[in-house]
Amino acid sequence: MTTSSDRAYQRLAFKILAEFGGIIAVPAVLAALAGKWLDVKYQTAPRYLIILLVLAFALTAYSIKKKSAHYGRLYESITQEPKDFPRT
Repeated sequence: MTTSSDRAYQRLAFKILAEFGGIIAVPAVLAALAGKWLDVKYQTAPRYLIILLVLAFALTAYSIKKKSAHYGRLYESITQEPKDFPRT
């Protein structure tokens, strides 16, 4: 039987999984598509593809750093005991 705190951990884990998946995949895919399109349009292969992928990587690293700090605080709030209920 799962407890309330176990369900809270599971919800947090699935939320992190979904959000980080999007944070990693979306910028990379958009950068690849836009870079390929620009390279074909201006006949500069692979200049724009590489530039946009590097920018997507930097954006992804920054986003992951911010989100991991946010989720770290959420995790800590789950692990702390409620202050309203004294332990006996």
